Amino acid sequence: MRQIVPFIWFDGQAEEAATFYTSMIPGSSLDHVEKMPDGSTIVVEFRLHGQPFRAMNAGPGHPHTDAISFQLDVDDQDELDRVWDAFLAGGATPSMCGWLTDAWGVAWQVTPANWGELMHAGGDPEASARAYQAMMQMVKLDIPTVQAAIRGD
Repeated sequence: MRQIVPFIWFDGQAEEAATFYTSMIPGSSLDHVEKMPDGSTIVVEFRLHGQPFRAMNAGPGHPHTDAISFQLDVDDQDELDRVWDAFLAGGATPSMCGWLTDAWGVAWQVTPANWGELMHAGGDPEASARAYQAMMQMVKLDIPTVQAAIRGD
């Protein structure tokens, strides 16, 4: 076995979605677009921050749900804000706790790379509870607010 590649089914917008994703995530590329004889796109191969993906235009009948999502681990609040804002500008619908659904119905989580460590709060159960309580009030995650909650500010 060489690798596991997420394969996403779209209703006619695979190339548009892949182009959007690769434009906003650093280290990404649109690698191959397979066309049908009529010129329409059938399969798109792309990388998001080096991770390979494939997308196919296969028509309606299999809508996306948040049962499967892609988690983007970002370095800091500035990067989180940039990616979140790009999703919203591209037609995404925000949910809560860092989740959103993009214009094609794909669910994403935009989180700091150290999110698990932050939520664990150094093993302090009270600080961890404050961090979770702060997170539950958020749509877009706010790292400084969670850090303040951990400190008890």
